[in-house]
Amino acid sequence: MRGGTSRGPFFLEADLPAVPAERERFLIAAMGSPHALQVDGIGGGNPMTSKVAIVSPSSRPGADVDYLFAQVSTDQAYVDFSPNCGNMLSAVAPFAIEAGLITAHIGETTVRIFNRNTSTTVEAVVQTPAGMVEYDGATSIDGVPGTAAPVKLTFLDALGSKTGAFLPTGLAREFIENTPVTLVDYAMPMVLLRASDLGLVGDEEPDALEANLALLERLEAIRGEAGQRMGLGDVSGSVVPKVGILSTARHGGTLTSRYFMNAKRCHKGHAVTGALCIAAASRLPGSVAHDLATPALTSLVSLEHPSGRIEIDLSFDASGHVSRASLVRTARRIFEGNVIVPASAVAAPLEQIEIGGDLT
Repeated sequence: MRGGTSRGPFFLEADLPAVPAERERFLIAAMGSPHALQVDGIGGGNPMTSKVAIVSPSSRPGADVDYLFAQVSTDQAYVDFSPNCGNMLSAVAPFAIEAGLITAHIGETTVRIFNRNTSTTVEAVVQTPAGMVEYDGATSIDGVPGTAAPVKLTFLDALGSKTGAFLPTGLAREFIENTPVTLVDYAMPMVLLRASDLGLVGDEEPDALEANLALLERLEAIRGEAGQRMGLGDVSGSVVPKVGILSTARHGGTLTSRYFMNAKRCHKGHAVTGALCIAAASRLPGSVAHDLATPALTSLVSLEHPSGRIEIDLSFDASGHVSRASLVRTARRIFEGNVIVPASAVAAPLEQIEIGGDLT
Protein backbone atom coordinates (compact mmCIF):
# COMPACT_ATOMS: atom_id res chain seq x y z
CA MET A 1 0.00 0.00 0.00
CA ARG A 2 0.93 3.62 -0.39
CA GLY A 3 0.57 5.51 2.84
CA GLY A 4 1.08 9.25 2.47
CA THR A 5 4.38 9.72 0.65
CA SER A 6 5.71 6.27 1.58
CA ARG A 7 5.08 2.80 0.22
CA GLY A 8 5.62 -0.75 1.41
CA PRO A 9 4.08 -4.14 2.16
CA PHE A 10 1.47 -4.53 4.90
CA PHE A 11 1.49 -7.87 6.70
CA LEU A 12 -0.83 -9.47 9.21
CA GLU A 13 1.42 -10.35 12.12
CA ALA A 14 0.00 -13.89 12.19
CA ASP A 15 1.38 -14.48 8.68
CA LEU A 16 4.98 -13.68 9.67
CA PRO A 17 7.51 -15.86 11.53
CA ALA A 18 6.88 -15.68 15.27
CA VAL A 19 10.57 -15.78 16.21
CA PRO A 20 11.87 -12.17 16.06
CA ALA A 21 15.20 -13.03 14.41
CA GLU A 22 13.47 -15.10 11.73
CA ARG A 23 10.96 -12.32 11.14
CA GLU A 24 13.76 -9.81 10.61
CA ARG A 25 15.51 -12.10 8.14
CA PHE A 26 12.22 -12.62 6.31
CA LEU A 27 11.69 -8.86 5.96
CA ILE A 28 15.25 -8.30 4.76
CA ALA A 29 14.87 -11.01 2.12
CA ALA A 30 11.38 -9.86 1.08
CA MET A 31 12.57 -6.29 0.51
CA GLY A 32 15.75 -7.38 -1.29
CA SER A 33 18.24 -5.89 1.16
CA PRO A 34 21.07 -5.22 1.34
CA HIS A 35 21.34 -3.85 -2.19
CA ALA A 36 21.12 -0.28 -3.47
CA LEU A 37 18.29 -1.19 -5.86
CA GLN A 38 16.82 -4.00 -3.73
CA VAL A 39 16.71 -5.81 -7.04
CA ASP A 40 16.06 -9.24 -5.47
CA GLY A 41 12.98 -8.11 -3.53
CA ILE A 42 10.02 -5.74 -3.52
CA GLY A 43 11.71 -2.70 -1.99
CA GLY A 44 12.13 0.46 -4.03
CA GLY A 45 15.79 1.20 -3.36
CA ASN A 46 14.96 4.22 -1.19
CA PRO A 47 14.16 4.58 2.53
CA MET A 48 10.71 5.93 1.59
CA THR A 49 9.91 2.70 -0.24
CA SER A 50 11.72 0.27 2.07
CA LYS A 51 9.13 0.33 4.83
CA VAL A 52 6.96 -2.40 6.33
CA ALA A 53 3.76 -2.29 8.37
CA ILE A 54 2.83 -5.22 10.61
CA VAL A 55 -0.79 -5.16 11.82
CA SER A 56 -2.73 -7.30 14.29
CA PRO A 57 -5.94 -7.14 16.34
CA SER A 58 -5.40 -5.28 19.60
CA SER A 59 -6.23 -6.51 23.08
CA ARG A 60 -5.38 -3.12 24.60
CA PRO A 61 -8.17 -0.99 26.08
CA GLY A 62 -9.05 1.87 23.75
CA ALA A 63 -7.34 0.38 20.69
CA ASP A 64 -8.76 -1.57 17.75
CA VAL A 65 -5.53 -2.70 16.09
CA ASP A 66 -1.83 -2.78 16.87
CA TYR A 67 0.68 -1.45 14.33
CA LEU A 68 4.40 -2.21 14.32
CA PHE A 69 6.52 -0.26 11.85
CA ALA A 70 9.77 -1.63 10.43
CA GLN A 71 12.34 0.43 8.52
CA VAL A 72 14.35 -2.00 6.42
CA SER A 73 17.79 -0.67 5.53
CA THR A 74 18.57 -0.66 1.84
CA ASP A 75 22.36 -1.02 2.19
CA GLN A 76 22.61 -3.18 5.33
CA ALA A 77 21.05 -6.40 6.59
CA TYR A 78 19.25 -4.46 9.29
CA VAL A 79 15.68 -3.78 10.40
CA ASP A 80 15.02 -0.80 12.67
CA PHE A 81 11.91 -1.00 14.86
CA SER A 82 12.71 2.12 16.89
CA PRO A 83 10.76 4.78 14.96
CA ASN A 84 7.12 5.13 13.98
CA CYS A 85 6.18 6.17 10.44
CA GLY A 86 3.19 8.47 10.18
CA ASN A 87 2.94 8.18 6.42
CA MET A 88 2.66 4.39 6.51
CA LEU A 89 0.33 4.84 9.46
CA SER A 90 -2.20 6.54 7.19
CA ALA A 91 -2.77 3.23 5.38
CA VAL A 92 -3.09 1.07 8.52
CA ALA A 93 -6.81 1.72 9.07
CA PRO A 94 -7.75 1.05 5.41
CA PHE A 95 -5.65 -2.13 5.50
CA ALA A 96 -7.26 -3.27 8.77
CA ILE A 97 -10.72 -2.86 7.21
CA GLU A 98 -9.70 -4.63 3.99
CA ALA A 99 -8.15 -7.48 6.00
CA GLY A 100 -11.35 -8.00 7.99
CA LEU A 101 -9.96 -6.83 11.33
CA ILE A 102 -12.41 -3.91 11.48
CA THR A 103 -16.04 -3.69 10.33
CA ALA A 104 -16.65 -0.55 8.30
CA HIS A 105 -19.60 1.76 8.95
CA ILE A 106 -21.66 3.61 6.39
CA GLY A 107 -20.11 7.04 5.86
CA GLU A 108 -16.90 7.16 7.91
CA THR A 109 -15.11 4.59 10.04
CA THR A 110 -12.92 5.53 12.99
CA VAL A 111 -10.08 3.16 13.86
CA ARG A 112 -7.95 3.57 16.96
CA ILE A 113 -4.41 2.37 16.29
CA PHE A 114 -1.85 1.53 18.95
CA ASN A 115 1.68 2.04 17.65
CA ARG A 116 3.93 -0.52 19.31
CA ASN A 117 7.14 1.31 18.33
CA THR A 118 6.32 4.33 20.48
CA SER A 119 3.46 3.03 22.70
CA THR A 120 1.17 5.80 21.45
CA THR A 121 -2.38 5.79 20.13
CA VAL A 122 -3.60 7.40 16.92
CA GLU A 123 -7.18 7.85 15.77
CA ALA A 124 -7.72 7.40 12.02
CA VAL A 125 -10.92 8.39 10.22
CA VAL A 126 -11.41 6.57 6.91
CA GLN A 127 -13.99 7.30 4.22
CA THR A 128 -16.37 4.32 3.89
CA PRO A 129 -19.49 5.74 2.16
CA ALA A 130 -20.89 2.33 1.15
CA GLY A 131 -19.49 0.34 4.06
CA MET A 132 -16.24 -0.23 2.13
CA VAL A 133 -12.98 1.71 1.98
CA GLU A 134 -13.18 4.50 -0.59
CA TYR A 135 -9.80 5.41 -2.08
CA ASP A 136 -10.94 7.88 -4.75
CA GLY A 137 -11.42 11.47 -3.67
CA ALA A 138 -10.49 15.10 -4.16
CA THR A 139 -7.76 15.42 -1.49
CA SER A 140 -4.22 16.09 -2.66
CA ILE A 141 -1.02 15.95 -0.63
CA ASP A 142 2.28 17.33 -1.82
CA GLY A 143 4.69 14.63 -2.92
CA VAL A 144 1.97 12.34 -4.33
CA PRO A 145 0.48 12.74 -7.83
CA GLY A 146 -3.26 13.08 -8.28
CA THR A 147 -5.96 13.09 -5.62
CA ALA A 148 -7.50 10.53 -3.27
CA ALA A 149 -9.89 10.16 -0.34
CA PRO A 150 -8.72 11.83 2.88
CA VAL A 151 -7.55 9.90 5.93
CA LYS A 152 -7.57 12.10 9.03
CA LEU A 153 -5.02 11.17 11.67
CA THR A 154 -5.14 12.49 15.24
CA PHE A 155 -2.18 11.71 17.49
CA LEU A 156 -3.64 11.41 20.98
CA ASP A 157 -0.56 10.96 23.19
CA ALA A 158 2.55 11.62 21.11
CA LEU A 159 4.46 13.63 23.72
CA GLY A 160 7.70 11.90 24.72
CA SER A 161 7.19 9.08 22.21
CA LYS A 162 10.54 7.38 22.89
CA THR A 163 12.14 9.32 25.74
CA GLY A 164 9.11 9.99 27.93
CA ALA A 165 9.50 13.77 27.82
CA PHE A 166 8.83 16.58 25.36
CA LEU A 167 12.24 18.03 26.23
CA PRO A 168 14.39 15.01 27.20
CA THR A 169 17.19 17.23 28.53
CA GLY A 170 14.85 19.83 30.04
CA LEU A 171 16.31 22.55 27.82
CA ALA A 172 14.64 24.38 24.95
CA ARG A 173 18.07 25.11 23.50
CA GLU A 174 21.59 23.83 24.06
CA PHE A 175 24.84 23.49 22.15
CA ILE A 176 26.42 20.47 20.46
CA GLU A 177 29.67 20.92 18.52
CA ASN A 178 29.29 24.68 19.14
CA THR A 179 25.98 24.59 17.26
CA PRO A 180 22.65 25.61 18.85
CA VAL A 181 20.17 22.74 18.81
CA THR A 182 16.77 21.83 20.22
CA LEU A 183 16.32 18.22 21.30
CA VAL A 184 12.62 17.46 21.30
CA ASP A 185 10.39 14.37 21.35
CA TYR A 186 6.86 14.69 20.05
CA ALA A 187 5.81 11.72 17.86
CA MET A 188 9.50 11.40 16.89
CA PRO A 189 12.71 12.28 18.75
CA MET A 190 14.47 14.95 16.74
CA VAL A 191 17.50 17.21 16.65
CA LEU A 192 16.49 20.60 15.27
CA LEU A 193 19.09 22.97 13.81
CA ARG A 194 19.09 26.28 11.98
CA ALA A 195 20.25 26.05 8.38
CA SER A 196 22.28 29.24 8.76
CA ASP A 197 24.33 27.68 11.59
CA LEU A 198 25.37 24.95 9.14
CA GLY A 199 26.34 27.33 6.34
CA LEU A 200 23.13 26.57 4.45
CA VAL A 201 20.34 28.69 3.05
CA GLY A 202 17.71 26.14 4.02
CA ASP A 203 15.90 25.49 0.76
CA GLU A 204 18.59 23.32 -0.82
CA GLU A 205 17.43 20.29 -2.79
CA PRO A 206 17.82 16.92 -1.02
CA ASP A 207 20.32 15.67 -3.61
CA ALA A 208 22.59 18.62 -2.93
CA LEU A 209 22.48 18.03 0.82
CA GLU A 210 23.21 14.32 0.36
CA ALA A 211 26.24 15.17 -1.79
CA ASN A 212 27.70 17.42 0.92
CA LEU A 213 29.82 14.84 2.71
CA ALA A 214 31.25 17.32 5.20
CA LEU A 215 27.72 18.29 6.19
CA LEU A 216 26.64 14.67 6.60
CA GLU A 217 29.64 13.95 8.81
CA ARG A 218 28.89 16.98 10.98
CA LEU A 219 25.20 16.09 11.27
CA GLU A 220 25.99 12.53 12.30
CA ALA A 221 28.39 13.74 15.00
CA ILE A 222 25.69 16.07 16.35
CA ARG A 223 23.04 13.35 16.12
CA GLY A 224 25.25 10.88 17.98
CA GLU A 225 25.78 13.26 20.89
CA ALA A 226 22.09 14.17 20.85
CA GLY A 227 21.14 10.52 21.19
CA GLN A 228 23.29 10.22 24.31
CA ARG A 229 21.83 13.36 25.87
CA MET A 230 18.27 12.25 25.09
CA GLY A 231 18.82 8.94 26.87
CA LEU A 232 18.74 6.88 23.68
CA GLY A 233 22.28 5.56 24.08
CA ASP A 234 24.48 4.75 21.11
CA VAL A 235 22.38 5.66 18.06
CA SER A 236 25.00 4.96 15.41
CA GLY A 237 23.03 1.92 14.25
CA SER A 238 19.61 3.53 14.54
CA VAL A 239 17.70 6.09 12.49
CA VAL A 240 16.46 7.77 15.71
CA PRO A 241 16.78 10.62 16.54
CA LYS A 242 16.04 12.25 13.20
CA VAL A 243 17.60 15.53 12.07
CA GLY A 244 15.61 18.56 10.94
CA ILE A 245 17.31 21.56 9.31
CA LEU A 246 15.06 24.60 9.62
CA SER A 247 14.83 28.03 8.07
CA THR A 248 12.19 30.71 7.55
CA ALA A 249 9.23 30.04 5.26
CA ARG A 250 9.41 31.19 1.64
CA HIS A 251 5.84 30.66 0.42
CA GLY A 252 3.53 31.82 3.18
CA GLY A 253 3.99 28.85 5.49
CA THR A 254 5.30 28.65 9.04
CA LEU A 255 8.76 27.13 8.52
CA THR A 256 10.95 25.54 5.88
CA SER A 257 12.28 22.10 6.78
CA ARG A 258 14.75 19.60 5.41
CA TYR A 259 14.22 16.25 7.14
CA PHE A 260 16.89 13.54 7.25
CA MET A 261 15.57 9.96 7.31
CA ASN A 262 18.99 8.56 8.21
CA ALA A 263 22.62 9.61 8.19
CA LYS A 264 22.78 9.82 4.39
CA ARG A 265 19.31 10.47 3.00
CA CYS A 266 17.24 13.64 3.02
CA HIS A 267 13.49 13.21 2.56
CA LYS A 268 12.14 14.28 -0.86
CA GLY A 269 9.06 15.50 1.00
CA HIS A 270 8.57 15.24 4.75
CA ALA A 271 7.82 12.59 7.34
CA VAL A 272 4.52 12.94 9.19
CA THR A 273 5.96 12.24 12.64
CA GLY A 274 8.81 14.66 11.98
CA ALA A 275 6.34 17.32 10.89
CA LEU A 276 4.37 16.87 14.11
CA CYS A 277 7.55 17.20 16.17
CA ILE A 278 8.66 20.38 14.41
CA ALA A 279 5.16 21.84 14.62
CA ALA A 280 5.04 21.26 18.37
CA ALA A 281 8.55 22.71 18.80
CA SER A 282 7.54 25.82 16.83
CA ARG A 283 5.23 26.70 19.75
CA LEU A 284 8.03 26.36 22.32
CA PRO A 285 9.61 29.74 23.19
CA GLY A 286 13.38 29.58 23.06
CA SER A 287 13.53 26.66 20.66
CA VAL A 288 15.30 26.78 17.31
CA ALA A 289 11.95 26.21 15.59
CA HIS A 290 10.19 29.00 17.50
CA ASP A 291 12.87 31.51 16.52
CA LEU A 292 12.33 30.85 12.81
CA ALA A 293 8.54 30.43 12.75
CA THR A 294 6.33 33.15 11.30
CA PRO A 295 5.31 35.70 13.96
CA ALA A 296 1.54 35.15 13.52
CA LEU A 297 1.31 31.80 15.29
CA THR A 298 -2.00 29.95 15.17
CA SER A 299 -3.04 26.34 15.80
CA LEU A 300 -2.31 25.53 12.15
CA VAL A 301 1.37 24.96 11.30
CA SER A 302 2.40 24.74 7.65
CA LEU A 303 5.82 23.24 6.95
CA GLU A 304 7.36 23.90 3.56
CA HIS A 305 9.43 20.97 2.23
CA PRO A 306 11.07 19.97 -1.08
CA SER A 307 7.80 18.67 -2.57
CA GLY A 308 5.47 21.40 -1.28
CA ARG A 309 4.02 21.66 2.22
CA ILE A 310 2.40 19.65 5.00
CA GLU A 311 -0.10 21.13 7.44
CA ILE A 312 -0.59 20.16 11.09
CA ASP A 313 -3.46 21.28 13.30
CA LEU A 314 -2.44 21.51 16.96
CA SER A 315 -4.69 21.39 20.03
CA PHE A 316 -3.60 22.84 23.36
CA ASP A 317 -4.47 22.08 26.99
CA ALA A 318 -5.33 24.64 29.63
CA SER A 319 -1.65 25.29 30.36
CA GLY A 320 -0.88 26.01 26.72
CA HIS A 321 0.96 22.77 26.01
CA VAL A 322 0.27 20.75 22.85
CA SER A 323 -2.20 18.00 23.73
CA ARG A 324 -3.15 16.64 20.30
CA ALA A 325 -2.05 17.01 16.71
CA SER A 326 -4.01 16.21 13.56
CA LEU A 327 -3.31 16.13 9.86
CA VAL A 328 -4.76 14.70 6.68
CA ARG A 329 -3.03 12.12 4.50
CA THR A 330 -4.18 9.81 1.71
CA ALA A 331 -3.58 6.12 1.05
CA ARG A 332 -4.03 3.59 -1.73
CA ARG A 333 -4.19 -0.17 -1.99
CA ILE A 334 -1.77 -1.13 -4.75
CA PHE A 335 -1.39 -4.90 -4.76
CA GLU A 336 -2.48 -7.99 -2.91
CA GLY A 337 -0.67 -11.32 -3.23
CA ASN A 338 2.17 -13.44 -1.94
CA VAL A 339 5.81 -12.53 -1.58
CA ILE A 340 8.23 -15.44 -1.89
CA VAL A 341 11.58 -15.55 -0.12
CA PRO A 342 14.21 -18.31 -0.13
CA ALA A 343 13.99 -20.55 2.93
CA SER A 344 17.77 -20.30 3.23
CA ALA A 345 17.52 -16.51 3.65
CA VAL A 346 15.20 -16.84 6.63
CA ALA A 347 17.38 -19.49 8.25
CA ALA A 348 20.74 -17.75 7.68
CA PRO A 349 22.29 -15.65 10.46
CA LEU A 350 22.42 -11.95 9.53
CA GLU A 351 26.20 -11.94 9.52
CA GLN A 352 26.08 -14.48 6.67
CA ILE A 353 23.82 -12.35 4.48
CA GLU A 354 25.91 -10.86 1.68
CA ILE A 355 26.15 -7.09 1.70
CA GLY A 356 25.59 -5.62 -1.75
CA GLY A 357 25.23 -2.05 -2.95
CA ASP A 358 26.90 -1.91 -6.33
CA LEU A 359 24.56 -0.17 -8.79
CA THR A 360 26.37 -1.87 -11.66
